[in-house]
Amino acid sequence: MKKLLKSYIFWTYNRGNLHYDILVTLILAFVFIAPRFWDFGDKPTPATGLQHPIQVVGNSSNGFTATVYASDVNLDPLTSQPNDVVKKALRKAIEPVTGDAVFVERWETFTDAQGNLEWKVWAHR
Repeated sequence: MKKLLKSYIFWTYNRGNLHYDILVTLILAFVFIAPRFWDFGDKPTPATGLQHPIQVVGNSSNGFTATVYASDVNLDPLTSQPNDVVKKALRKAIEPVTGDAVFVERWETFTDAQGNLEWKVWAHR
């Protein structure tokens, strides 16, 4: 029995052998059945989604400008914040559209024609 267990652990059986087929069947059963009964913790985080669309306009040399509603950024634009905090919040806000390899260069706030407060963000990859 010890020899049989050792041969299963080190996978010493040739293809087409009964023991080989048993090992493959056990692996496939684990792959397809285990997720139903075992919580692997790989569920996606619940995304609230964007409340407003983000407008992204490309510039030359992989740069772009993104326009984001102030309510979509986890930051109050009317209060003074350190630059690192503002960069991090703006990067997180545009990340769903631009990807995570983005460097925020500069930003400004403005009011659109409907009176909504928005951020204009200049960034590049």
